[in-house]
Amino acid sequence: MTEGLNLPEYYIPPEIEGTVAITTLDRIYNWGRRYSVWPMFFGLACCAIEMIATAGARFDMARFGMEIMRPSPRQCDLMIISGTVTKKLVPQIVRLYNQMPEPKYVLSMGACASGGGPFKRGYNVVAGIDKFLPVDVYVPGCPPTPQALLFGLMKIQEKIDQESISKVRWYSDEPDEGIPVPILGPDLIDPRDFPALLKKEQEKEKQA
Repeated sequence: MTEGLNLPEYYIPPEIEGTVAITTLDRIYNWGRRYSVWPMFFGLACCAIEMIATAGARFDMARFGMEIMRPSPRQCDLMIISGTVTKKLVPQIVRLYNQMPEPKYVLSMGACASGGGPFKRGYNVVAGIDKFLPVDVYVPGCPPTPQALLFGLMKIQEKIDQESISKVRWYSDEPDEGIPVPILGPDLIDPRDFPALLKKEQEKEKQA
């Protein structure tokens, strides 16, 4: 478990390796976080079955410290988008993401979550959750195997290892206002697009 904690440029005698560590604040901070990631317990489609299998005894993602799946977004720091994302569901997903405390990460699991999959041209499917949420890791497949999901979780850990306390967004002075929840009408409307939509309507009125 102490792998990656000690600085390689410092030699520690073998007889005291288990009791002494020479490290930095960033390393010990990230080392603690990488082994305590709590995914959110929800699934969207067939990818969710593979996610459930990953948590089972055969693949055992508890080895990576990620076995505690919580039903409440207030207790989670990893959102796994496992399956087809419909337009009706996007507002709920964004709302759950905003309720998650920092630090938080998003893993897009499968072709549907990453780009719409075979339903990309459908009227009710979003062509990629990254249009609404910042995705940290993409896991390809239709559906991905449990081994692929484990590899994606390891990539999340690698990203955690590379972060610095002085640069991470959750310790910055700028307030986090969250992501605006899309409005579901005849189609999805992103509130961030309101200025462009208003300008487009004004141009139409001038031409009329």
